[in-house]
Amino acid sequence: MPIPEDVTGFELDADVRQDLKSLPKTLADDVARNLVMVARTLDTDPEEGYQYSRVALRLASRVASVREAAGFASYMTQRYSEALTEFRAAKRMTGRVDLWPVMADCERGLGRPERALAMAGEPEVKQLDKAGQVEMRLVAAGARSDMGQFDAAVVTLQSPELASNAVHPWTARLRYAYAEALIAAGRADEGREWFAKAAEADTDGATNASERLAEIDGLEFTDTMDPEVEDEAEGDAADAADEGVEDAPVEEKPRRRVSVDDTGEDRVIYEDEEDVEEYYDEDDLEIDEADEDELRDGKGNGGDRR
Repeated sequence: MPIPEDVTGFELDADVRQDLKSLPKTLADDVARNLVMVARTLDTDPEEGYQYSRVALRLASRVASVREAAGFASYMTQRYSEALTEFRAAKRMTGRVDLWPVMADCERGLGRPERALAMAGEPEVKQLDKAGQVEMRLVAAGARSDMGQFDAAVVTLQSPELASNAVHPWTARLRYAYAEALIAAGRADEGREWFAKAAEADTDGATNASERLAEIDGLEFTDTMDPEVEDEAEGDAADAADEGVEDAPVEEKPRRRVSVDDTGEDRVIYEDEEDVEEYYDEDDLEIDEADEDELRDGKGNGGDRR
């Protein structure tokens, strides 16, 4: 896999670079540069990031940071069996439990939600920090939903973290998951309320809460800066032109204003007599020829206001 010349490997976090010091320097540099490329490409092109991770794994399979990076690359490309293998190896090498929630989510990806629920009850969960515990709760609720237990999923997500008004990095995702669980449980009004709360907390665009909220409200957003949207709009205009005058805007008929009574109030009278009959009652049409002549000469009460 090609690596840009500006990638040095020093872009990695200090703890990862420390982990690579067990390797010969030249090898460590090669592995580091591949790990940098994993980080650079995983969000934009997961498959490319996965390929870089496999190179690093071939070079240094006994380094925990490499196994962890390979695990996330596999996870992002939905290779859940591979990801679980790599996460287990990294956990075994380091003794850390922070990968426990993502390991449980791999079980979900493999179609084994009951195993994910079992992991949610293991002692490792108590060793997680607050963010890890919230993540584990999200995975457990997802497993409940996988099994069709939507009410149980709602209950699983109800927690002090959900009730808190404080905003943390995981707040938007927690509120979003709760909204989805409520919708699945048939509690649409509550779901809409929590989508709104998720959108309020989602300053980094971690969820599509705003889009879901608009979808519920029947709104549609158009990105006017998107070239595809612009091309589509131009195509629609061309189609309308091809279809002829039937779909074209109706041209408004010529109008003139006249004063038809002693109050001086203006009324719109259409030039076409048939149009007049359509918009006014018979009483409004009792304008004799003499009055009409006066109006044309500017002698009427209101004068000529055309």
